[in-house]
Amino acid sequence: MGQRMFVAVVPPLVVTEHLDAFLEPRREAAPFRWVPVDQLHVTLAFLESVPERRLDDLVERLGAAASRRTPFETRIAGGGAFPHAARSRVLYAGLALGEEERSSLERLAAGTRTAAATSGIEIDGRRFRPHVTVARIGRPTETSNWVRLLDAYEGPAFTVDRVSLVASHLGEGPRGRPRYEIVDTFPLG
Repeated sequence: MGQRMFVAVVPPLVVTEHLDAFLEPRREAAPFRWVPVDQLHVTLAFLESVPERRLDDLVERLGAAASRRTPFETRIAGGGAFPHAARSRVLYAGLALGEEERSSLERLAAGTRTAAATSGIEIDGRRFRPHVTVARIGRPTETSNWVRLLDAYEGPAFTVDRVSLVASHLGEGPRGRPRYEIVDTFPLG
């Protein structure tokens, strides 16, 4: 069995702390599993099982994929819920993306997924939807008020200038949550 990993844009701490400070006074109003500030990220590719023997090839290909993309600016803004607000399982913050930035992020995600697939690693086939998961919800729950609250949020701008390969160690974090470990970081451009 391989290592559970994902490729992500990890915003700077000042950005995730801003979002965390916005959510903090409101969290006790809902019994959601809130994502800790140091785990907030935008997943580009989810890799359920990376065999050790494929890791070097993956790292090399991710570096090449990142180097073909140009840095761009965005901010965490707005929000939503999966699958939808009436029966949510996930609450998320969105990203402020103009047409050019959206295209850049989608190409970056496609490049990281191609790098993984070409390395012989199976990837989650779901369509890429840029978001930052802020909470997981045990059973489907009505979250329209939370989505409206997040819709009013706009964080500080930041430059997407790198992607990270992150190992997810299930159950090793506080209160049985996953522990994330950045394995490598790849600069854009």
